[in-house]
Amino acid sequence: MMRHDFNRIDSKRRATIDYKKKQFANPTYKQHDYPHRLNIYHVPPTAEIRLEDFEGWAIDRLRVLAELEACSFRNKTPAETADHVKPLLDKWLRLDPNSSSAQGCTDPRLQEQRRKDHYSHFILRLAFSSTEELRRRFARVEGALFRLRFQTENVRERQDFVSSLSLDWEAVGEQEKRTLAQDLVNATPSLKKADIEDGGWVKVDFETVPELVEGRRVLVKAGKAYVPSKEQMSIVLAGFNDRLEKGLELTARALPGLDEGDRLRPILDHLSKNFATPDASLADSDTALPGAPITASSIDHLSQHFPLCMRNLHMTLRKNSHLKHFGRLQYTLFLKGLGLTMEDCLIFWRQSFRLVTDDTFNKEYRYNIRHSYGDVGGDAIRRGRGYSPFSCQKILTEHPPGSGESHGCPYRHFSVDNLTSLLQATGVHDRDVLRGVKEDVDKKRYHIACNRVFEWAHKGELQKVKEDGNWKATDLDTIVHPNTYFKRSYLLKSGLAGELGRSQGDQMET
Repeated sequence: MMRHDFNRIDSKRRATIDYKKKQFANPTYKQHDYPHRLNIYHVPPTAEIRLEDFEGWAIDRLRVLAELEACSFRNKTPAETADHVKPLLDKWLRLDPNSSSAQGCTDPRLQEQRRKDHYSHFILRLAFSSTEELRRRFARVEGALFRLRFQTENVRERQDFVSSLSLDWEAVGEQEKRTLAQDLVNATPSLKKADIEDGGWVKVDFETVPELVEGRRVLVKAGKAYVPSKEQMSIVLAGFNDRLEKGLELTARALPGLDEGDRLRPILDHLSKNFATPDASLADSDTALPGAPITASSIDHLSQHFPLCMRNLHMTLRKNSHLKHFGRLQYTLFLKGLGLTMEDCLIFWRQSFRLVTDDTFNKEYRYNIRHSYGDVGGDAIRRGRGYSPFSCQKILTEHPPGSGESHGCPYRHFSVDNLTSLLQATGVHDRDVLRGVKEDVDKKRYHIACNRVFEWAHKGELQKVKEDGNWKATDLDTIVHPNTYFKRSYLLKSGLAGELGRSQGDQMET
């Protein structure tokens, strides 16, 4: 019989520390110092933060990443993307350089900005590491954000940051540079001779800079790419992407054993769902439109400004004089968000349901409308003034329509043929737009398809407000709420675009 040594750790089991030793061990949590504005996110944060900050910081970063992804889907140039995203970065994820403060990097304001940036990156890394598709999308948009920040960093601080990295490159000595001078001139025609002679050069394995090799912007010799200082961003970006991809794979393997899973997992699931379309709700100020006659009798005329989901509900209602429960709920809350009063809403639905008697309407439908407005129901419903209008994210992910139902998002829930027919019925006949919508739908970019149609339908008006400077970049960000679609469309088509600049912008909240 074999003797068992119970003090020996089984090689097939995880080595665990006695709980008493773990309880009284010295804590390993510590605050991080952030000497640079840029961060390659190699070391995860270890200090404690509040649960509210955990979710709030991640949502702020998600807003920026979603806009970056939307810019790439719309084929915006790097300059257009930078102009579009800069106000959003200043609002949600501001990072000031060391030169902005007399105290330099030790300024508490700068440290707090960089702490939020550090934590929000790793929180979203947790949220988006569960599937291969999410990891790939997250790595792509984080790389785009890092590139944008790297390009806008001032030269001195950027060089200090690069010097702090342990990058796998080798400096080219003066003797080697003189020997290869003519080859360097031939390989980099965009550089002046003085830049080649005076600038710093490094050499790396050519596989690490594929975009430079593809663009023929470097000399490749003996398996090494000779990179001038002007092009070293590609090396830094390649190192950033490589570390991020490996980190996401490690996070995916560690995720099943996450501590505090019961508290954090619902938040992480919510964040990963919002990566499809950021969740949003409207502020009270967004329901007020100057000069807009929001009454029961004006809905037919205003429906020309509705997004396709609400336009479909309105057309179905007019055709059948009826909508099923979730269709009524989605449309009622949308009309409520426009500023339609409960009394006018009751009149609108009663006139629309012309095939039922007053008694049937009062018994089966009246209560639900009053409940949506918070006029009846529990104390919480009444205090909260009923339900909020559904955002695009909620419409896309909750209560998919069944047979005979008309709610939901046509871009997601309709077949391509039915979607094309609906778009044509609402006046969209441009072949390029229809082709672009089909491509967006095939790639599951439903909110981008909706924004594509909006931009086509308001092309002239959008160009005018950009030229006049009436709208800021934040007023032109991606639409992620049906009521935002209506408000922008109404203001543009009614010649009241200047009113948006004087009112509060769309406020997104979870």
